[in-house]
Amino acid sequence: MSFIFSLKNISKTYGDDTLFHDLSIDFKLNEQMGLIGMNGSGKSTFLKLIANITQPDTGDLITKSGLRVIYLSQEDRLEPDQTVEQILYNSIKDSPFDDKQRHKIVQTLLGKGGFTDTDIISNKLSGGWTKKLAITRALCRQPDVLLLDEPTNHLDINGILWLEEILKTAGFSFIVVSHDRAFIENICSNVMEIGKYYPSGYFKIQGQYKKFEKERHKFLKAQQTKQASLSSKMRREDEWLKQGPKARSTKAKYRIEQAQNLKMELYALKDRNKNTATMDIDFQGTGRQTKKLLRAYNLKKSMAGKSLFSDISFEIGPGFCLGIVGENGSGKSTLLSILEKKTLPDKGKVQWAENLKVSIFDQKRSRLNPVLTLKEALNPGGGDSVNYNDRSIHIVTWAKRFLFMPDQLEMPVKSLSGGEKARIILANIMLTPCDLLLLDEPTNDLDILSLEVLEDSIQQFAGAVIIVSHDRYLMDKVCHKILYLDPKAEARFFKDFNQIMNFRKTLGEKSKKIKKLTNSKKQPSKTFSYKDKYELEHIEEKIVDAEAEVQLLSDKIQEPEIIRNPEKMKKYCSLLKLSQEKAQDLYKRWEDLEDKKDRSAEE
Repeated sequence: MSFIFSLKNISKTYGDDTLFHDLSIDFKLNEQMGLIGMNGSGKSTFLKLIANITQPDTGDLITKSGLRVIYLSQEDRLEPDQTVEQILYNSIKDSPFDDKQRHKIVQTLLGKGGFTDTDIISNKLSGGWTKKLAITRALCRQPDVLLLDEPTNHLDINGILWLEEILKTAGFSFIVVSHDRAFIENICSNVMEIGKYYPSGYFKIQGQYKKFEKERHKFLKAQQTKQASLSSKMRREDEWLKQGPKARSTKAKYRIEQAQNLKMELYALKDRNKNTATMDIDFQGTGRQTKKLLRAYNLKKSMAGKSLFSDISFEIGPGFCLGIVGENGSGKSTLLSILEKKTLPDKGKVQWAENLKVSIFDQKRSRLNPVLTLKEALNPGGGDSVNYNDRSIHIVTWAKRFLFMPDQLEMPVKSLSGGEKARIILANIMLTPCDLLLLDEPTNDLDILSLEVLEDSIQQFAGAVIIVSHDRYLMDKVCHKILYLDPKAEARFFKDFNQIMNFRKTLGEKSKKIKKLTNSKKQPSKTFSYKDKYELEHIEEKIVDAEAEVQLLSDKIQEPEIIRNPEKMKKYCSLLKLSQEKAQDLYKRWEDLEDKKDRSAEE
């Protein structure tokens, strides 16, 4: 297997924080890898090292000559006063491509990106379209290796599925940092986690995310078991050492050396295992057993003349979790605001159980005062202790429960990261018992280990939960029903995301049929132009070439080397599919041209 780049004995430190120490890893041709890790573990730094944006303190990056490595950061830095088309053309103005190639690349990717208005200024785009443009710009540069840092941020479900389709058929290698586990599962052929809890600094398997999840759990459990075993063995050795062997024989000296080695191994193991600490979330329920905590009747809402949703009715009680999903602008947050009684519906009503206690996670974090210190934000009541579950807990202990260090307590909230702010809100929610949790995009900025803890806490909460999220993996795990909002169809309830995807597919097929019927009613042009004549005279040559390419790729995927390599097999199957579609399109075009020629002759 050929390697396109290697990191050899890399170390990188920022201040007192060592991200990597003696890290070595190889990256293969056509590898499509998902990269995960806790917040602050160095995922973004890892990508920047590969892109040669950041230099290691020690070690080397060895890359294949002429390799085009393109880095797509989390922040979308686009020229604010340039149009979509200008941004794409400017991204490859210094490339080796000629004008004809540049034009083809840009126009093809404008089509793939769905940019119908290419003259719009970039600063007029929404967050989702800005992200799409940043991704499209990176694709214009024709990468050999594409490095994507949280590319699904700001994308709604349509945007995420669009990006999945792009990467599934990619003819380049990529590494994608993401906390979207369904996204990683669908596009990555192998997964790697960076973490100080692994002996080599990372854990990598060949396979999709669900396989990785099982293997990681098995590895970390074995590491915990090994620590317990070594601790027991070390206690026996300590007792023997305290007794003091009477004779300093060679055998006794050897056992002393072994005990010292055991102690060092145990220390290293304990140090790794302590780094697996995650948030400790436990939402407090009131114990209320009212069967119907909230009822919604025929809710309807429009904004700026646009209908968001209508005829939404449901009821929710203890132990039930309702999910809400949809593309950006479909009314998810507006619906939550109606349920919270902050916004009035155009039609319908919401009925709460008497004295219902509700806790809210606001995706904009508007309930956080940015000038407060972390200590003040974690303890709204003031003082050095918080009252949780009728127990007094010191603020330092409480902060550690949410992965904050004591020296952070005097930091202002405005200087904290998005993930840290999310943890403050979750900590505040835990302080007050409630009957109903309203969670608006709580997964934003949380790492995967924190998401797993949040999943467990939602499942164990005795009250009711209504959650808005684009995290398909989490929603399938915690939701009993999912309400899907789509501006092109009525709001519907589904059991899981698989049902939603099937519904979307059906909806898309209906839309295509309607479009086809509409187009078929249009009177076709009967004029057989010179351009049509030229195309018809040369189309057979194109069909022969297309059929030859299909045959070549069909033979290719039968080669033993390809059959044994899942990554290559995936690549060549995608290429074969595209070639077959191209050939079919040419045959269809041939028929259309012949019909057009015949109609023109009849006139």
